[in-house]
Amino acid sequence: MAFTITFFKILSWGIFLIAPLLIMFFLMITILALIAGRIECWNRFDALYWGFITALTVGYGDMRPVKKTTKSLSVVIAAFGIMFSGMLVAITIEASTRAFKIHMDPEVMRVIENRID
Repeated sequence: MAFTITFFKILSWGIFLIAPLLIMFFLMITILALIAGRIECWNRFDALYWGFITALTVGYGDMRPVKKTTKSLSVVIAAFGIMFSGMLVAITIEASTRAFKIHMDPEVMRVIENRID
């Protein structure tokens, strides 16, 4: 349980530190999705749904842009989404690595290192 608490403390601190970037990416995805929705004549919900599905690189295919401008915007939205997701993954990996280092028994670490060598 102590490992989990340490992990979440480190994770939340990392997210707090990069929150301005995450918020900026979130806002850019939202704005670009709404612009794309206006160009494609989608309602706001559908535009935001499409934008975040595109940003998270899920791409169900149930909605897709038809116009060239919107297709170009989808590439930019996907790029912002990859950066957004990549930052969250990087913070999560760093938090787990640090929590492991804090809670790993030194004797167990020596055994693991000897087996690797």
